[in-house]
Amino acid sequence: MARPFSNKKKPTPKKPAAPLKAATAFNEALPEIEALSADRLIAVNLDIPRVVSQVLGVLPGLLALRPDIAEQLQKHDVALLERLETYALAAWYAHLVWLSSGGTESALKPLVEEAVPLRENLLGDAEALARRGLLDAETVAEIRAGQGHIDTANDLVALSALFSGSWSEIAGKTAATEEEVNRAGELGPQLLAALGVREHGKGPGPTEAADTRARAFALLVHAYDQTRRAIAYLRWNEGDADTIAPSLYKGRGGRAASSSDAAAPQDDAPTAPTAPASPAPPVAPLATAAPAASGAAPPAAAVSGAATNGAPPVT
Repeated sequence: MARPFSNKKKPTPKKPAAPLKAATAFNEALPEIEALSADRLIAVNLDIPRVVSQVLGVLPGLLALRPDIAEQLQKHDVALLERLETYALAAWYAHLVWLSSGGTESALKPLVEEAVPLRENLLGDAEALARRGLLDAETVAEIRAGQGHIDTANDLVALSALFSGSWSEIAGKTAATEEEVNRAGELGPQLLAALGVREHGKGPGPTEAADTRARAFALLVHAYDQTRRAIAYLRWNEGDADTIAPSLYKGRGGRAASSSDAAAPQDDAPTAPTAPASPAPPVAPLATAAPAASGAAPPAAAVSGAATNGAPPVT
């Protein structure tokens, strides 16, 4: 008999961490990212910022069930749950480095000029919806508290995920449009990457950055899916597994073949995946790579260097 689930509040997306904290998580996860075998990679067919926001939002509820997982599913690798935050922030950082490598080319000033009013408009709409109980008021207030260009970028990611996650309930009840919501999800990471490029130049080449991004994404999706399997087993009779740990692919069209949505209970508890038989060639550590010949700073700094709020005004 599963214990009552204490967190009755519907989980809501959270804004990603500042690049400096994400860089620390990336460095911690880098050995696992490098060692991931090629057959474990999956198509990056989800919006990484929204995935990260969703995982961070449901994480407190997942961690609340850790004792039950450890007790009832002794073959399950509970470390996957314990490292979910690290994997999520590592994937977020790898995505930012990929953007700064040339995955997206945009000047900083126009990005800021678009981002500031878009954040304010969406925040105003979110606050109106929160007053009517259609969005979580605490989450909206947390977003409002941000200041500076870094927070503006992270706030756009959080707002996009927040609106998208509740769109079926709020469509037609807000002035915000799907185009604005989608644009916020694109603009936030672009702004963070541009801030890093301004401070330290571009990151590694796009091929290297794309490979690392794909590996970090696969590591996160695998860990989350394995955790969903455990939650589905534990909460099968209660029927609330999809609320506690919703699918990353729900309502987003296609999915990766190697990613498993919550499955029906099986005779045995979910087990940890087998270790990769032969690690792929390692990717150069992005956070410690030597500066390029042009004098650019190490790629990690290219993103994390803009991690302090209140960045110099853009001119």
